[in-house]
Amino acid sequence: MAQTNINIRMDENLKQDFDRLCSELGLTMTTAFNIFAKTMVRQNGIPFPVSLGMPNVETLAAINEIQRMKQEPNKKLYSSFSELLSEVETDV
Repeated sequence: MAQTNINIRMDENLKQDFDRLCSELGLTMTTAFNIFAKTMVRQNGIPFPVSLGMPNVETLAAINEIQRMKQEPNKKLYSSFSELLSEVETDV
């Protein structure tokens, strides 16, 4: 199989950290990049989540639930699970 060269620009500190980690794993940086490229081709996409740090669906639902609870003036809110638990145990 024919080989080709590519050039990648990255922060010098990142390069040093990446090289050190590759060495600890018994890899060269070239091998690590080849593993990444082969995995990307095999999976037909980036092989890990790439996001803007946005909350997932479950977290968004929890945030919305809290917002709804705050808008209900008659609903009792608890500052901790132990506070809720102590009230439930008292009622039993």
